[in-house]
Amino acid sequence: MDNQYSYYTPEQDDMNYQTGHSGRRDRKRKVPSAVKAVGLGLIFGLAASAAFQAGNAVAGKVIETAPKAEKKVETAGSTKLTTGSGGTVTSDISVIAKNAMPSVVSITNMSVTQVQNFFGGIHEQENESAGSGIIIAQNDTELLILTNNHVVTGNDTLTVSFIDEESVKADIKGTDSERDLAVIAVQMKDIKDSTKDKIAVAQMGDSTKLQVGEQVIAIGNALGYGQSVTTGIVSATQRTLDGFDSELIQTDAAINPGNSGGALLNVNGEVIGINTIKVAVDVVEGMGYAIPISDAKDVITNLMNQKTKTKLAEGQQGYLGIQPVDVSEDSAQMYGMPTGVYVSEVVSGSGAQAAGITKGCIITKIEGTTIGSTVDLREQLQYYAAGETVKVTIQVPRSNGEYKSETVDVKLGKNR
Repeated sequence: MDNQYSYYTPEQDDMNYQTGHSGRRDRKRKVPSAVKAVGLGLIFGLAASAAFQAGNAVAGKVIETAPKAEKKVETAGSTKLTTGSGGTVTSDISVIAKNAMPSVVSITNMSVTQVQNFFGGIHEQENESAGSGIIIAQNDTELLILTNNHVVTGNDTLTVSFIDEESVKADIKGTDSERDLAVIAVQMKDIKDSTKDKIAVAQMGDSTKLQVGEQVIAIGNALGYGQSVTTGIVSATQRTLDGFDSELIQTDAAINPGNSGGALLNVNGEVIGINTIKVAVDVVEGMGYAIPISDAKDVITNLMNQKTKTKLAEGQQGYLGIQPVDVSEDSAQMYGMPTGVYVSEVVSGSGAQAAGITKGCIITKIEGTTIGSTVDLREQLQYYAAGETVKVTIQVPRSNGEYKSETVDVKLGKNR
């Protein structure tokens, strides 16, 4: 996904967080191209950004009729999402928020970039961005958290902050840049017992049953200040935006930078969407978008059950042995090619050559993770060591102009 997320600093008075989305096929009910969308997950700043201040942002009479999120998900074999049973409906937003907030977290993405100064010198600059996440499963060793891919991409370190303001390091479980989804993992042994008593696993709802006009509640780490709650209605369903490989829920509930990856709830307190983007132009008000949970369940389950990834030092990272070129959506449509990374050259003696990857192939996945660009490819290779064998899914060109999908085992070489 070719997103360019705007930087945010406390000095900015004009909240015009605009980004362009491009390269997606037009589908039904398309938002006009003149309307620019805003990615909400990354509130960028320098290292000294505001600390996460989690807390219950709403008050009011507590009516113990709303369904509470589960404290634990028992799993046998693969980890699964917990589906709600359609509990008692309440119009008291404070009750829904009270029960749901323990399952929503703040995510801080710390990255280091190289910056050229006025005199041509290069120095490293530490950047911090904030987003949200939803606790979706727990097993004996890990707590799994759902968020947007753009919230965690490019990270050097990830930190999760819970409802009680306790913060814990997190690792990538799986990412899908095409759907803008990611699952990250926190080790249970790293979480204090007092925190375990306060957090909860969210219940998943059925977004296919959403009706236009139905009330919804958004919870997330708006502007990096900690959890906040907004409410609105479902403005439309099955919306499409350039840059997203799925239909979206449109809502007028306020969704702000930092809300990306947070929960969109129905009146049962169930997650029916993952907040991801909003429209931000002067002539538009109240147009936010969420990824429908029902459409994303298969992708999320796949990400949940991948091996947790730990980033390796640069000298330890594996080397595939190709020269990559991005295949954009426009190029894919023009030339009838799959999106991914085009292999323009294969290095002699490399693992890619030994596995049968040839010039003209297009890499679309590594170990089940979607590869949509060279950036995705390089980011994934940071998790695999030289000498390790990984499964690479490629699209192989055939004589009739079509492509055949194959998965090959590639033994990674030493990074050069």
